[in-house]
Amino acid sequence: MSIKSLLVILLAMCPLLLQAQMVSGTVYEQSREEKFSLPAVNVYWAGSQIGTTTNADGKFELYKPDKYNKLVISFVGFMPDTLFLDKPVSNLEVILKPGSDLDEIRIVQRAPGTIIDRLDPIQTEKITYAELCKAACCNLSESFNTNASVDAYYSNAVTGARQIRLLGLDGTYVQLLTENIPNMRGIATSYGLTYIPGPWMEGIMVSKGTSSVKNGYESIAGQINVEYLKPNVADRLLLNLFGSSAGRSEANIVASHNFSSKLSTLILGHFSNDFVKEDHNGDNFLDEPLYTQYNLLNRWYYATDHIRMHAGWTLLSEERTSGSLDFIKNEPRDVDHPYGIGITTKRAEAFLKLGYVFNNELNSSFGSINSFSYHKQKSFFGLRSYMGDQFNYYLNLMYQTDLVNASHNLTTGFSLNLDDYTEQLDGIDSGRREVVPGIYSEYNYKPSEHLTLLAGLRLDYHNLYGLMFTPRIHTRFDIQGHTHFRLSVGKGYRSPLILAENNHFLANSREIIIGENIRQEEAWNFGASITHFIPLGVQPMSISLEAYRTQFIEQVIVDLDSDVNQVRFNNLDGESYSNNLQAEVTTQFLKGLETKIAFRYSDVRYTIGNELMIKPLVSKYKGLLVASYQTPLKKWQFDLTFQLNGPGRIPSTKANPEPYRMEETFDPYGIVNVQVTKYFRTWELYLGVENLTNYRQIHSVLAANEPFGEYFDSSLIWGPLHGRKIYLGLRLRIENPDN
Repeated sequence: MSIKSLLVILLAMCPLLLQAQMVSGTVYEQSREEKFSLPAVNVYWAGSQIGTTTNADGKFELYKPDKYNKLVISFVGFMPDTLFLDKPVSNLEVILKPGSDLDEIRIVQRAPGTIIDRLDPIQTEKITYAELCKAACCNLSESFNTNASVDAYYSNAVTGARQIRLLGLDGTYVQLLTENIPNMRGIATSYGLTYIPGPWMEGIMVSKGTSSVKNGYESIAGQINVEYLKPNVADRLLLNLFGSSAGRSEANIVASHNFSSKLSTLILGHFSNDFVKEDHNGDNFLDEPLYTQYNLLNRWYYATDHIRMHAGWTLLSEERTSGSLDFIKNEPRDVDHPYGIGITTKRAEAFLKLGYVFNNELNSSFGSINSFSYHKQKSFFGLRSYMGDQFNYYLNLMYQTDLVNASHNLTTGFSLNLDDYTEQLDGIDSGRREVVPGIYSEYNYKPSEHLTLLAGLRLDYHNLYGLMFTPRIHTRFDIQGHTHFRLSVGKGYRSPLILAENNHFLANSREIIIGENIRQEEAWNFGASITHFIPLGVQPMSISLEAYRTQFIEQVIVDLDSDVNQVRFNNLDGESYSNNLQAEVTTQFLKGLETKIAFRYSDVRYTIGNELMIKPLVSKYKGLLVASYQTPLKKWQFDLTFQLNGPGRIPSTKANPEPYRMEETFDPYGIVNVQVTKYFRTWELYLGVENLTNYRQIHSVLAANEPFGEYFDSSLIWGPLHGRKIYLGLRLRIENPDN
């Protein structure tokens, strides 16, 4: 036989030899007597970078190296499974069990950055760690650059205070949770989004509408729940270093240790500062504040067959300085010296979560959450001074069990929230204590995988506002598992805290006018959505359409229109609503290439002086394009994000002298962010540019040349305040061999 003939035979045999080294199979979810295939499931060899995801029919095929024998199968909302395979196997059938414990989910192959939970009756999307790494996600306020639903915006032009907006409504109407514990409330509202470092987060769950009653009555526009890294599954060491051309630098370190299979701990440390003074628009005011922040978190995890425990504590310290370029903090605060702002924050938190499983067959379990926090802010804004102390205690006792079978599930519980506020504005003391006990029940009916009904009811008693009745209903049904419909209706309440939540308005000359007998806010939220999955490309294409309306019964109106020299807080007298429409398409046609196109329209109006007006400083629409390409073997990643923010109204400044006026509206504008990431075996290097086109709101501070005069105003902000930023970062990751 000639050499040429031998080569032909060997080449012909290569596919057979390769096939003999492959593992193939299908991943299912079991529902009574039926099995449903699961697409987009992560399948990989433990301890390696070799992995794949199931196709639209739940099928996978993966090369079997000799050195690896643990095949891990994981998917959001299901308990992960591990198979021990010493040799290649074909036609495997893997059935994943539903579960709410997401601790062991790991994404090692190209997977969707944002995942829509197909089974949850509440419209919920998870922003994964992979999605957060597509941009300079230094803290929670910067985690939504690639998300069409949530906006992060500046409250004013000088303090750096940032808030979020969901369904066209301000962040005060969005319940912010950290691992299902209500957090960053009251005095922490203005700056709390910057207290959660990006490298600490495992993912962010965004739920639209009134959401579940288990976490309280406060959700009106939705809930945002941050999941931190977990001690029992975290990397042994994670180091993240970051620096930008604007003078910002950060260092994050995460270290875990498993004392045994039952007990583990995690330490998370954060340091960041900004020390460079910048004034690109030439108004003699800092574009962004100077600050230094120290943040430390320690978590513990303990587990046995029946017991689960999470516990931890957090300490935070931040110094923030802003104002005129030539302001010196230690100089006297009077009209003869430059205008300055100083904000000192001290915060401490502690929590304990316990869970006990009584009966595995009936899914019977009892859980408790205890949470404490203390927040202290000492600040001055020019000649104004504000000091605030807030103590919060939160308790949630919850019992969950199946009724008869898994199709009927009941959750019931008791909660208690205590807030104690002490505030002082310009030497005038004020205080407030809120005590709110409540009971709740939530019934989940799931006769099949195609239909889910979730009905919840709360009854709370507020010591200041009385009895609150909170009903909420969510339903989900699908057609052949590819088209999902969701409907929701629910009620929400919110206790307004005028000074605590709005002290950023002190950075202007407007007089603060608070109306008499401010009432508790109350609103209904109605939602409908449809999500269709099409088996195209590497991952199924998802097409989502949704519509939400929030109708206020009671609301505190922040009025910047009636008087240019005042900001008024009054009860709603008339109609107030928010309509929100959104369409989104997510695809992965080619291996490694992920794209998202979205468009959102918002119509937000309230009544002032018997006139129904468009809410100011809110963009009418938002367009989003996200493209992310990862090369084979995960060596490089290229990310592009483009945002188009629509026009909006600006509060009238006609009463000001000509030099201190703004236009009545702002025009649409676009923001472009790009990033390149290079992956190595245990570390990665990323280089990016924020606001590539250098677009920013030039006229951001009125009467900046006379900050102690009657026309000084820094609150009319609708666009970005900083120009182009170049940043460089490094991530070092050492995996934990015990996981």
